[in-house]
Amino acid sequence: MSETPTETDWSAGAAYVDGQVMPIKAARIPITDWGYRRSDVTYDVVGVYFGAFFRLDDHVRRFRRSMDKLRMKPEESDEDIKRILTDLVRRTGLREAYVAMDCVRGKPAPHLPYHPAFGRAYLVCFAIPWVWLFSKEQQARGVHAMIAKTPRIPPESVDPTVKNFHWGDLTRALFEAHDAGFETALLLDQEGNLTEGPGYNAFAIINGTVVSPPRGALEGITRLSVKELCEELGIPFETRPIPRAELEEADEILLSTTAGGVMPVSRLGSRILGNDRPGPISAKLRETFWEKRRQGWHATPVDYDAPTT
Repeated sequence: MSETPTETDWSAGAAYVDGQVMPIKAARIPITDWGYRRSDVTYDVVGVYFGAFFRLDDHVRRFRRSMDKLRMKPEESDEDIKRILTDLVRRTGLREAYVAMDCVRGKPAPHLPYHPAFGRAYLVCFAIPWVWLFSKEQQARGVHAMIAKTPRIPPESVDPTVKNFHWGDLTRALFEAHDAGFETALLLDQEGNLTEGPGYNAFAIINGTVVSPPRGALEGITRLSVKELCEELGIPFETRPIPRAELEEADEILLSTTAGGVMPVSRLGSRILGNDRPGPISAKLRETFWEKRRQGWHATPVDYDAPTT
């Protein structure tokens, strides 16, 4: 006997795969698709906290730009995507959710040329319980990071402004950090300037100014939020190269991502920053970020009582 909607357990998460909605445990893509075989995929992640999406329109716009750059054109419009994501969150009932949208390229049909231009792009979306990149305890005392020996993939090879699954360098750097007893790693480019870390943007705070790298990193939505907060709080903000020597001598270091918000660093390699706790500017930005989120900043509330589609 088929399962009725009221019997379906959505508590672990809900997924949308190429037009079909299902519990997260049932979500699959063909192993022959190029999204899997070749990492021919782009994605975005938007957070739900306090029962509301944060900067949903910004995330969907960036997702569309990424798809356009990779010449992927799924059937769904931007409004369709927002409706799908909202429906998935509503099904789960989660007030704190990690919500992903992927565009995957399939393998060309047998009668077509074996070329990405002939692989159909389709959507895979899901909503699962909230994921913290670093725990609340790590954030409160400051993340312990190091500078990786592994350089970031150059933007001339893989465009970092397009969210992608090319994580070979990031994964290698994470193992470097793990083996050395750190929680994460910051990656430099071939010229020795800061780029980003595995899943987050990074900032150096130097003489009271928050400094962000100009290239080699994702144009993060939370990074944009940090810039807006600096403007609101009267904290100087610059976008310019950050050489390794300057990074190592920074007064504070700050990370930002959807899965964690604004996250201070208290150790970089053997150096203890400040008093081994988040610095004053990092702490103020983190506190303000979450307080404004509670107040509905850039929020799109989820109507959990509306019927699922």
